[in-house]
Amino acid sequence: MSARILIVDDNSIARKTIRSFLEWHDFRVCGEAVDGKDAIRKVRELKPDVVLLDINMPGMNGIQTAAKIQRVSRRTKIVFLTVHNNPGTRNAARMWGHRFVSKSAAGTELIPTLIRVAAGEWVPNVSRTDRATML
Repeated sequence: MSARILIVDDNSIARKTIRSFLEWHDFRVCGEAVDGKDAIRKVRELKPDVVLLDINMPGMNGIQTAAKIQRVSRRTKIVFLTVHNNPGTRNAARMWGHRFVSKSAAGTELIPTLIRVAAGEWVPNVSRTDRATML
């Protein structure tokens, strides 16, 4: 897979596990970030095609981070990967992300989702203009 992926999760074991899983499936992981602030800095620096983003992080949560990433790099696609799989979280994630994968379903859903997102198979639920007014 030629898409460059940035993994953002505050849990180091989760980052290492995700990295190993992606590399085993021939994805290119360009870096890792430990929180939202680090993610934004690394998006500017590494210019990933896809950010794999946890929602529950200290400081700036994943939804806030996604909104800022979209301002910094409109071409970067965001896939939320989180344990939070309730309707409210899913709806908030849809506002700023391209896809949502529950960590409990990552073994079967993550790779096909990343392939689709990297290939550009995504239609936004909300326009960028509408997103900007929601901040």
